[in-house]
Amino acid sequence: MKKVLTIAGSDSCGGAGIQADLKTFSAHGVYGMSVITAVTAQNTQGVFGVQDISEEIIMNQIEVIFDDIEVDAVKIGMVSKTETIKVIHDTLRKYPYKNLVVDPVMVSKSGYHLLQPDAKKALIHYLIPMATLVTPNILEAEVITGKRITGYKDMEKAAVEIHQMGAQYALIKGGHLEGDAMDILFDGKNVTSFNSPRISTENTHGTGCTLSSAIASNLAKGHSIKEAIELAKNYITMAIEHSFSIGKGVGPTHHFYQLYKNAGLL
Repeated sequence: MKKVLTIAGSDSCGGAGIQADLKTFSAHGVYGMSVITAVTAQNTQGVFGVQDISEEIIMNQIEVIFDDIEVDAVKIGMVSKTETIKVIHDTLRKYPYKNLVVDPVMVSKSGYHLLQPDAKKALIHYLIPMATLVTPNILEAEVITGKRITGYKDMEKAAVEIHQMGAQYALIKGGHLEGDAMDILFDGKNVTSFNSPRISTENTHGTGCTLSSAIASNLAKGHSIKEAIELAKNYITMAIEHSFSIGKGVGPTHHFYQLYKNAGLL
């Protein structure tokens, strides 16, 4: 069985972060492991508090995994401060990591800033150059590049610029634009678009975490970057289509819909 590690924050209501990553790994038939960078107090209505984990514990979590287990892919999600980013960079560089997917989580859907303002430069300097793939949404890509994105041509330019920052591949997610959900990939030479229908639902908590984790799972299983993205897009579209409400706000996607259906549980 392939083994995939997520380095991210914990979401107490289970729709995003570490919890969404591990659910996604399980749905893809890979073994999930975790390094927790922060603990958040959040529910479907928003994020109400964040407690960062110490750099020493983050380092120790990474070390004990790599010292014992062969890791087939790594996904990095919420890394809220410069010190966290630097210790992840310094620790991972000691090991032969591969298939590193960086999802630059910056602001929650409720507007809570999950990446401290002074940590943007550290993200660009330390993590993007390590990445096999970087997966920002439009708002995150605007922060990274410092340029406004209003259409697909702007998305292409942002993907090129993030690739030039050192990432092997850059995928700009177009969910914040009107129309179908089109994502743009730049591989250093060519631009590829991935299109999927927009699902009419408010229950989209954790979609970015889920997509990046699905891509990491597929890379671990030996798929090419384009195959991994295409499969992940199909998965997240299914999960959004069958999303559901659990509280008073934005509900989660259904990570296990296909498995439950196949098992006769739906």
